[in-house]
Amino acid sequence: MAELQLKGVGKRFGSLTAVEDVDLTIPDGKLVCLLGPSGCGKTTLIRVVAGLEEPTTGRLLLDGQDITDLPAHRRNFGMVFQSLALFPHLTVGGNIAYGLRVRGRDKTEQTARVASLLDLVQLPGVADRHIAQLSGGQRQRVAIARALALEPQLFLLDEPLSALDAKLREAMQVELRLLQQRVGITTIIVTHDQREAMTMSDLVVVMGEARVQQVGTPLEIYRNPVNTFVADFIGTSNLLPVTVAGRDGVALSGRTLRVPPIGPDLADGSTATLSIRPEDVHILGQDRGGENRIAGRVTFIRDVGASVETHADCDGLEVISVAAPKDRPDVARGDAVVVELPPASCVVLPR
Repeated sequence: MAELQLKGVGKRFGSLTAVEDVDLTIPDGKLVCLLGPSGCGKTTLIRVVAGLEEPTTGRLLLDGQDITDLPAHRRNFGMVFQSLALFPHLTVGGNIAYGLRVRGRDKTEQTARVASLLDLVQLPGVADRHIAQLSGGQRQRVAIARALALEPQLFLLDEPLSALDAKLREAMQVELRLLQQRVGITTIIVTHDQREAMTMSDLVVVMGEARVQQVGTPLEIYRNPVNTFVADFIGTSNLLPVTVAGRDGVALSGRTLRVPPIGPDLADGSTATLSIRPEDVHILGQDRGGENRIAGRVTFIRDVGASVETHADCDGLEVISVAAPKDRPDVARGDAVVVELPPASCVVLPR
């Protein structure tokens, strides 16, 4: 068991606040992604967890035990750095067994553990190769095997796939997720890649401006963002300025649209933002009646094979719709259209 709790954790470098007041629980056996733009504090936070940085404020608890002041080498955490930090003068086996050798494990145990880990990361029989003989994906697997050699309680990865090309990166995302599920180790991954986080995570921690903005499953984060930062950062979203009109309505371009019940933090008549994903927006050639429909004109169409993206100007507001090729709207650039915003897909957020 390895549940990690962060309570009021903050980190400052002089006058710069890198991480502020983070309260977070990393559940036992789950894979959690720290996701956010460059400079949001995610790498600093994982370094605090690893013991490579001391927190300015707050405490860290592992299975209820305070580890805030415990040095990194005594935390029994495995870590894979963005650079991988493999030893070029050692063989694959030498790299994986390095921690075991430092801790005085006998050679028989080292050899057996190396063979077992190479099987686990699907690189059997390469223990005698040098690092320079491996591809980027193979080096990535060796770095993972080395981090797992000492059976750590927590597995930490800082942008582990950023140096790989797009196709290999996607393959490694799946492999790493399957590996984590087989081993069952509590894992934290830092990434700025939304697709990576959505593909791999049990939980996504969205960070922005040194704070945790939202924590949830990938689907919760995508479908129910708590603010415009999350809605804008995760995937693509139409963010439209509206005025609250009752508990289940908003005014947009002179039309009242029906939306799910609005929370008490937004008063009637206050300004807000309507968020709706492009795949939920329907472009219609003519208005056959119905709710949540506004007039627009097609300004741009992009066909990328797997989907068709249609842009419409609705009284000065750009609305984007994405559809599968079979559902492609029969419209062309310059056509007058009706844009439908289904009520159930609308999320009203504070501006």
